[in-house]
Amino acid sequence: MIARILYLNLLLLSTTALISCSHNADSTPSPIPVQPTIDWAKAADSSSQSLVNNFYNTQGNYFNSQNTGNNYTQFQYWPQAHALDVMVDAYNRTKGQSYLNVINNWYNGVYAQNGNTFLGYYYDDEGWNALAMLRAYDATGNVQWKNATEDVWADIKTGWNSAMGGGIAWNHGQPGYKNTPANGPACILAARLYEQFGNPDDSVWAFKIYDWLKSTLYVPGTGQVYDGINSQGNGAIDMWKFTYNQGLFVGAAVELYKISGNPTYLNDANKAAGYAINVDINTTDRLLQDEGGGDGGLFKGVFVRYFTQLILCPDLPSGTKTNYINFLTNNAQTLWTEGTNKAGGVYFGTYWKTPPVSGSSVDLTVELSGCMLIEAMNMVH
Repeated sequence: MIARILYLNLLLLSTTALISCSHNADSTPSPIPVQPTIDWAKAADSSSQSLVNNFYNTQGNYFNSQNTGNNYTQFQYWPQAHALDVMVDAYNRTKGQSYLNVINNWYNGVYAQNGNTFLGYYYDDEGWNALAMLRAYDATGNVQWKNATEDVWADIKTGWNSAMGGGIAWNHGQPGYKNTPANGPACILAARLYEQFGNPDDSVWAFKIYDWLKSTLYVPGTGQVYDGINSQGNGAIDMWKFTYNQGLFVGAAVELYKISGNPTYLNDANKAAGYAINVDINTTDRLLQDEGGGDGGLFKGVFVRYFTQLILCPDLPSGTKTNYINFLTNNAQTLWTEGTNKAGGVYFGTYWKTPPVSGSSVDLTVELSGCMLIEAMNMVH
């Protein structure tokens, strides 16, 4: 996730200036979508199959970083996890053999491209991949995925130290720099491992990580989740506003609610979700903000994935659920009808109202966010 360093430096000034005031989850009702009815299953088939046709490297068995261009075959570790997630979404929805084949081949291809290991320098990258591999295990029952997940989880736990009061470091070389992208996936992973396999130590880790994240990077009054702390070695909080930070906190809170039944976690999830859908948006159309290409292209997709898990929570109040679904549907309908170029495939834009120009390169990260949104519509409807 090296590109994230440059991305954060470029956005530091602009995002800091956008910090907003308090909003509750239902403070601004999402507009009721009025677009023509869309067959979301067909849309998902088109988008996820286009992802395979136009981004999957059949020789290396990984996903290229772009659909075209001089460097399109570049291997980037962290987006591979989200590509696997989309393949699992598509396989769970269709039980299609073509998606299962990609899932199975991904294991060997990504392992080889990453230096014959699933471990990495960045703890957040490991977290994304461990989460996706655990979902692949759930979908296929193949124990290799479970074993790989547990190996990566063991390494992630080595990133915890006492600097900044705890938390898992962003990478192996900066033990004092802690952030939401590293701790959010680790918390979600620990909770899911505990729920599935019952190891009490995983439960301890899940609550420990969440407590640190909430006390350090979460703003109770607004629901905002800061990106990190101590990136410059001075103990300062990085107040960057990214949708994936909101999504990760939502996902962690939902998972802890599932294993504890404590309504505090569901309240936390709603608060963080409310901030995202009321603040991290373009206010003229209530679409999630444009976070560009590169690493930023995946941020909305991460939010959508864990926002969807909140929508699916059976204890979510019906009015809140309706508001959330309306918000998601407005984004998805706009993306599919306005922000998608369907010439020669399905290509999504960074802003979900503006399609990419025909013939231009589309980043894998951007494409994945669009695929996640379209697949999510099949889960909530």
